[in-house]
Amino acid sequence: MKKKSRSRHHNNAVYIGAGILLCQRRRIHHLPFISAVAACILFLFAVLSFLSPPINDHHSDQEIEVRSNAGKPTAFLITDAVVAAYILNATLVVPKLDQKSYWKDQSNFSEIFDVDWFISYLRRDVKIVKELPAINGRVINPYRTRVPRKCNQGCYQSRMIPLLDKKKAVVLTKFDFRLSNRLATNLQKLRCRANYHALKFTDPILEMGKTLVQRMREKSNHFIALHLRFESDMLAFSGCYYGGGDKERRELQQIRTRWKTLHKRNPDRERRQGRCPLTPEEVGLMLRALGYSSDVHIYVASGEVYGGENTLAPLKALFPNIHSKDSLTTKQQLAPFVSYSSRMAALDYIVCDESDVFVTNNNGNMAKMLAGRRRYFGHKPTIRPNAKKLWRLFMDRNNMTWEEFASTTRGYQIGFMGEPNEVKPGRGEFHENPVACICDAKSKSMIHSKLDIESDGDENENRTHVQSLASRDGSDLGQIVNLENPELEEIFSD
Repeated sequence: MKKKSRSRHHNNAVYIGAGILLCQRRRIHHLPFISAVAACILFLFAVLSFLSPPINDHHSDQEIEVRSNAGKPTAFLITDAVVAAYILNATLVVPKLDQKSYWKDQSNFSEIFDVDWFISYLRRDVKIVKELPAINGRVINPYRTRVPRKCNQGCYQSRMIPLLDKKKAVVLTKFDFRLSNRLATNLQKLRCRANYHALKFTDPILEMGKTLVQRMREKSNHFIALHLRFESDMLAFSGCYYGGGDKERRELQQIRTRWKTLHKRNPDRERRQGRCPLTPEEVGLMLRALGYSSDVHIYVASGEVYGGENTLAPLKALFPNIHSKDSLTTKQQLAPFVSYSSRMAALDYIVCDESDVFVTNNNGNMAKMLAGRRRYFGHKPTIRPNAKKLWRLFMDRNNMTWEEFASTTRGYQIGFMGEPNEVKPGRGEFHENPVACICDAKSKSMIHSKLDIESDGDENENRTHVQSLASRDGSDLGQIVNLENPELEEIFSD
C-alpha cells in the first residue's frame, strides 16, 4: 500500500511538473505576440498624447501685454515677451504697434506676422490670445507697469507674480531689453523657437521678399546686402554730425525734439567711441579695402537716405551695381508696402537674410537679429565695421597710399568679419549669438517643436546658398581687388 501511495504521489508530481513546463513553453511561444501588442499600445498612447490638446496650468485669468519703446513690434520684443509669459505662467496678448510713434505706421501684428501660426506653434509653451478677454462681461483695463532692464527669471517672479495675482492683467511698457541676456538653457531655447520658427511673415511679405531675392540672383549668383541705416531719424538719434553745416544741424535737431528723453550729445565724442554710422562712401571704401571688387552687386536695405542721391553717389562710384526695393520692382508692386515702414523693413530683412554676405552699418536690433539668424540656420558671414578704429583712418586717408589704407582696414576688421567662432559663448547679445541653440547638432535638434516637421524642410532647402567670405573663385564675392588700382589711388590723392 505504501508503494502504491508513494507511486501515486510520484505520478502526481510528474503531472504537475509537466503542466508547469507546458505552461512555460506556451508563455515562451506567445511572448513575441505579447511584446508586439504592448508595443502597439505604447505607440497608440504616444500618438494620442501628440494629437491631444496640451495639458497646461496657465492661469487663464492672468494676462500680460507688452509695448515697445520704439513703437515697432520687433522680434527682440516679441521673443522676450514669450519667455516672460512662460516664466510668469501667464497668458500673452499679441503685441500691438504704437501707431502714434515717429514712424506713424498703421500696421498691426497680423499684417506683418502670421498671427495664427505664431499662436499655434507656441501653444505647448505659452497660451497666446489676440485680444485681452473680458471678465464677467466687462472689458479689462490692464494695469501699466515697467520691469527693470535686463530683469532675470527671479526678478520677474518676485516682482510680477504678486502683481498679477492682484491686478490679473498687466501691460509692460517700454519692454525693449527688459529681459536678461543670460537665462537658463530651456528659456534660451524657447527664445529660439519663438524667434526662428514661430515668427513668420505674412504671405504677401514673404512672396514679395522672395521676388526681390530672385531678381538679385538673376543679376548675380552672389550678392552683398548692406543695411545702410543712413536715414535722417538714425542720424538724429545718434547725435552725430556729417559736415552738412547749419542746415544739417537744424534739420536733425528738429527731428531729435520728437524724442523727449534724448540728451544732447557731443558729435566728436560719439564718433570717437564708434557710435556713428559710417557714411555710404566710407562703407564703400571699407568693402573695397576688404577685397570686394567694383563689379560686385549690392542690395541696399534702407529707407530714404539723408541727402538723397548726392549722399549715395560716392558709394555708386565705387560699386556701380547698386540695387534697392525701388529699382527691383515697380511702383504698383510696392504699393501695398510703401506706406508702412514695418512692412518695408520686413522686405529688407528677407533679402538681407538670403544674401551671401550681410554688411551692417549700425549694430542695432535688426542687425543683431539677422546675425543670430544667419548663425542659427547655417553660418553665413555678417560684417560689422569696427567704427571705433576706422573713424581715425578715414580722417587720415588722404595722407597714405591706398595699399596702406587697405592693409590697415583689414587689420582693424579682424574680429568683425562674422567668422563662425568670432564671438565667444556667453559674450554679446543672445539674439546675435544664440549659442545655446547651436552649440552642437544634438542641442539644435532638440529645440525644434514637433509642429515644425513640414517647415524644417523648406528652411533647410533655402540655406543652400551659404558662401565663404573669401572664395578663391574670381566670380565669387571674395575676389580680391588690385591694391594698386589707379581709380582708388586717384580717390586717395584728391
